[in-house]
Formats: sequence, structure tokens, C-alpha cells
Amino acid sequence: MNEQALSEAIEDLLVARNPRNMRLARAALSPGYYLRAARALQVGNRCVLIGTGFPVAGTFETDGPVGAIALYQGLQALGADPVLACAAPLADVLAADYRVLPLSCNDVADSTLEAGRWLAQWQPAAVVSIERPGLTADGRYYNMRGEDISAGAGVFDPYLSLASCPTIAIGDGGNEIGMGKIAAAIAALDIRVSVTPCDELLVADVSNWGAYGLLAFLGLWAGRDLLGEFSPLATLQYLSARGSVDGVTRANTLTEDGMPATEGDAVIRQLRELSGIAAT
Repeated sequence: MNEQALSEAIEDLLVARNPRNMRLARAALSPGYYLRAARALQVGNRCVLIGTGFPVAGTFETDGPVGAIALYQGLQALGADPVLACAAPLADVLAADYRVLPLSCNDVADSTLEAGRWLAQWQPAAVVSIERPGLTADGRYYNMRGEDISAGAGVFDPYLSLASCPTIAIGDGGNEIGMGKIAAAIAALDIRVSVTPCDELLVADVSNWGAYGLLAFLGLWAGRDLLGEFSPLATLQYLSARGSVDGVTRANTLTEDGMPATEGDAVIRQLRELSGIAAT
């Protein structure tokens, strides 16, 4: 199949389970969004900023960081210079093994100044958000239960709104950065919808899986099985040992949004089969 058809097949696959009505979001997007976003990540040796981390029960959830690490490792393998942006405690957890930009500001105005300085200095080729809370119309952050999580969430939205490079966001519910692109289309969902937009919005039943959709294309173009080189289970174990929780159950388990690691493995297997990269 051609690349557009592959992208549309990936887009269908990644909302097939539909636990949070992301088929509705998918219908509001112009088909081919995974292809377009992946093209924007063909950046050579330039910097890519990847924001992630959703606060849950005083710590961070597994959905988001797993995909961010997968994308970080994949981009690094292709010669890019990725940086993970996240708030504490996730920033502290990852700093030992990854290049990290701590999101220490909880005030939007302060974060805007910080983002402007960072973007001017590093000139990233792309900014990606994977399961980051997005500002709502009242300037606050809310989780899927409607609880205000603004305190300690860290602010990442200005890194997308001020960027002069392509911005990509991945979400699975409606309250994440990037959902402002289709806010009117998903207004009926039972969630406080984010108003922060992006250039390319990617939706998936689990945000981690959106990163895998990008890696399917990047690996295909590079002739390298980037998805086969990544282990969701090993990454979940790494995060669990450092205090992660499932965003739905709030338990320290090797799951993502209530789903076992085998679900992520199955998605990766299907993406490898679709792209044909597993046979190369």
C-alpha cells in the first residue's frame, strides 16, 4: 500500500478499541495525520523536544512516558538530538538516563518566558507533546475525573504555541495538549477539553501507541525496525520501579490506562506487519 493508505490504516488501528471515544476525534481530523507528523520528524541531527508526564496521585502515570521514551530512543538511533520535557517527579526520575528539560513553572506567564528563552536558544526542529495535560478555557488543568491538577502539573503549552517549528501532539481523551485543534468536534465528550492547539494532532486509544505509529514510518523510511528494538514491558518495568502508576487504576502496575503490556505489544506487532518493516 502507498504511504497515505498506510497512514489511514494506522489511524484506524490506533482507535480500534475506542475506550474513550477517540474515533470521534479521528473523524474530525484530515486523514494522513500520522504520515504528515512523521515527515516533520525527519530532522537529521537536529533537536526535537518531547513533552510528557501527566500527574496522578502525587506521581506520574505510565501513559505518555513509555511512548516518549520510545520516540526518544528511535530519534536518537536515527541521529537526532531529543530532549524530554517533564515536571517533577518524572523529570528527576528520567534525568539519570535521558536528556531532560525540567518543567518547573506552574504559572503560565512564567512558563511563557521560560519557553521563549529555551526555544530561541535551542531552535528545535519539532516539538512533540505526548499525553501532557492541556490548558482549558479557564486556564487550569484537569484530569479525566474533572479534578483540578494545576498545582505541580508544570506548564508545557507555551513550548508549542511559541514554536516556529512543526508542533505535534498525541492524546487519547480530550484534555491533552493539542486537542484545541478539534475542541468544537469533541465538546460533547465527558471531559474538560483542552484549548491548546498544535499543527498535527494524533489520537490513539492509549497515547503511548501514538508514538509507535510515528516510529512505524520513521523505521520504514530508515530501513530499520525501530519498533522491534523497543520493549514496552521493559520500559513499564523501568518506570514502575521509579514510582509510576496506571492513570486509570492509580495502582503501581505494569499497565497503561488499565490495559496490560500485552496490548501494547499487540499494537507494535500489528504496526510492524502493516509497515512491512519486520520482514526487512
